[in-house]
Amino acid sequence: MVLYEYPFNERVRTLLRLESLFDNLFFFVRQSDARGHHVALTTLFEILDVSARADLKSDLLQDLERYRQSLSSLREHPGVDRQTLDAMLSSIEQATTSLVAQGKTGMPLRQNEWLTSIRSRLAIPGGACEFDVPSYHAWKHKPAGQRVQDLVQWVEPFLPIRDGLAIVLKMLRESGRQVAVVAEGGAFQQMLGGKAYQLLRIYVDEEIGVFPEVSANKYMVSVRFSSQGGDMKPQPVTADVPFQLTLCNSL
Repeated sequence: MVLYEYPFNERVRTLLRLESLFDNLFFFVRQSDARGHHVALTTLFEILDVSARADLKSDLLQDLERYRQSLSSLREHPGVDRQTLDAMLSSIEQATTSLVAQGKTGMPLRQNEWLTSIRSRLAIPGGACEFDVPSYHAWKHKPAGQRVQDLVQWVEPFLPIRDGLAIVLKMLRESGRQVAVVAEGGAFQQMLGGKAYQLLRIYVDEEIGVFPEVSANKYMVSVRFSSQGGDMKPQPVTADVPFQLTLCNSL
């Protein structure tokens, strides 16, 4: 099954983008090849750009506090696994403490003149070649372990953001109920009655060879399935498409 997620607002859209970037970052940091570390560094600069949104940290702190209050109220609820609940509350507390203690996101990178120069060169296609920035070329020829150590140091200031968004997205995804539906003739619509959902999740069998194109607001969700031919251009399908749908709207 292939998962497709559609955010209903810019806040969730930003969190999903950052989650994807962090996933790519940690994959390439673990590589030993200098080309993988080059991709890791360019991805880190993308995270720096996305996380520069002024209200990102305050939004995360507000979400974490709402989750903390909601979960704390369940302590005496019968049937609640206290150990799991306490572990989640502890994670929320740790993430909150780290975010509060953090200054402006990514400030150590912004203050590093060498990284700033590399970042400006990477904005130019092919701008970080060895004849453009010989110091960067030299860095890529250092032992892999040293490059990893440098990357880990540069990534560290972003970990509070990563940990906070991981909790918020986990809680959001778990707030919905997955249902099996069918897009008749490849199209599906559901009225929402003005309820402000935050995230739409669609699972579709990859063997069917289709993908959803989604349009959604607080009044209606519209899903149209398409396939790709040899030229990769999306073509609407007319057959019925079964899929799994989850509408998520946490606190």
